[in-house]
Amino acid sequence: MTSLRIFKLASFPLCLLSPLLPAARCTAQLPANQALPDIHQLIYEVHQHEMQLDKVRDDYTYTSVQITQSIDADGQVKKTDTVESNDFFVNGHLIERVVKENNRPLDNDERQKEAERIAKLVEKAKTISPSQPLESYAINLSRVPEIISRILPVMEVYHARRVIWHGRPTIVFDFLGRPDAKTVGIAESASKNLQGTIWIDEADRLVVHMEARFNDNFHLALGLFASIEKGSSLRFDRALVNSEVWLPAGADADLQGRILMVKSYHEHVTEHDYNFERPHIDAQRINDADAWPQRK
Repeated sequence: MTSLRIFKLASFPLCLLSPLLPAARCTAQLPANQALPDIHQLIYEVHQHEMQLDKVRDDYTYTSVQITQSIDADGQVKKTDTVESNDFFVNGHLIERVVKENNRPLDNDERQKEAERIAKLVEKAKTISPSQPLESYAINLSRVPEIISRILPVMEVYHARRVIWHGRPTIVFDFLGRPDAKTVGIAESASKNLQGTIWIDEADRLVVHMEARFNDNFHLALGLFASIEKGSSLRFDRALVNSEVWLPAGADADLQGRILMVKSYHEHVTEHDYNFERPHIDAQRINDADAWPQRK
């Protein structure tokens, strides 16, 4: 697994500056005479629809492959780690069950330990709000669009416009985190240091694409644990599945910073999500190491 566990990408693709060009090719500006919705009302509706989405997603599972490249001081890849997981939702919380590491299936002992870890997360997920993190020092990148949608009312938003995004009318606007905003948890706190652009599906009122970067250094645990440096960037996508639910479709990130204020890191993380299914498996069965479907 990636050496930096602050960020967990098991449900999105992120990229930095390079992803901006491919995104531009998918976007077309619509005629300027079409009236835009009120931006503050739109943000309110996005927040409401994100909460409704939690209920639908609990029926779904999918495969996620995360590739982490560690970059040296010369910009060369010095190490590559791959993690494949089966992802599912419990009470709106994304849970990632690791099934392979570096293309090697987990052995019996590893599977048992992973099953025990997942069972604990499932039980915890049932008892806390979807807005609360399951793990104290982890930011699940697949949830960043939802996190930002929750704090959009306290962010600065501007330059709203309507475009066609993958064939669907979409409202796009830029956002800027406010350092003085009141937030809850590490993920929301990190969002105060972000700026970027967000794509909202006009019909479904949900975040479908986002590009963001840190505009200031972000410190975790009073700066004693780790930091993320200014300029680190993220990109996320969602896909409409079965014409009823938007699920993570990929993410990538370019992250730099320091761990324990001594060791520096530079990682490029890419995530691919696919095999969206609706197995209707009772989360209680996760306690059995063999209960969750193993994809080949």
